[in-house]
Amino acid sequence: METEVVSAATAGVGADFSLWSLFLRADPVVKTVMGILVIASIWSWAVIIDKSLTFGRLKSKSNKFEDQFWSGKPLDDLYRKTRDRQDHPMARVFAAAMEEWSSAKTSGRSEALTISARDRIDKILNVSVSRELEKAEKSLGVLATVGSAAPFVGLLGTVWGIMNAFQAIALTKDTNLAVVAPGIAEALFATALGLLAAIPAVVGYNRYSSALNSFAVRLQGFADEFSAILSRQLDERSR
Repeated sequence: METEVVSAATAGVGADFSLWSLFLRADPVVKTVMGILVIASIWSWAVIIDKSLTFGRLKSKSNKFEDQFWSGKPLDDLYRKTRDRQDHPMARVFAAAMEEWSSAKTSGRSEALTISARDRIDKILNVSVSRELEKAEKSLGVLATVGSAAPFVGLLGTVWGIMNAFQAIALTKDTNLAVVAPGIAEALFATALGLLAAIPAVVGYNRYSSALNSFAVRLQGFADEFSAILSRQLDERSR
């Protein structure tokens, strides 16, 4: 360990301070920290891009589906069209409720059966909405974890790099800036990587959490309106 510190200290004079050189000269612990942060940054960007595409598709397909739903055409016709093409949450929620509605139509028309069918439809809608929101929320936890943990991981590399710089001073008994500069540069590089991983992750998490909340309100509103329509039809059948 002492030999490595001395070697790093003597290499400080005229050293190359490019990012790649800083990584290659870094202590194994600092290298590990840097590698973790780079992987975390790539992972968070992959999630950000995926969520951007996902919520864009959700908005577009939901707009199209709602236009068809409120067009005034019979719900059975829409169900037949979407039954084999349930490629977004709103269509799946609609299909799940319509399946129960189709079963309710073949049952009796007593008030008790009507109330039972209404309760089942409401439960199916609630479960379907929860399941679809859980799918849409998938991977957001990655952004939250990277955003909160990356600065502290970078700080670990920073502390370790500064410890190496002080060890170099102690072993060489030289306070020249050239002795401590490489270790400090590596330490600051680890901090920068931590921030570069954390900032996009935090921004992405806040953005897509807001998008998820907006979509949840929209999907729950659709489910409530659809439940009211089916409930009204059930009441008409029981008369």
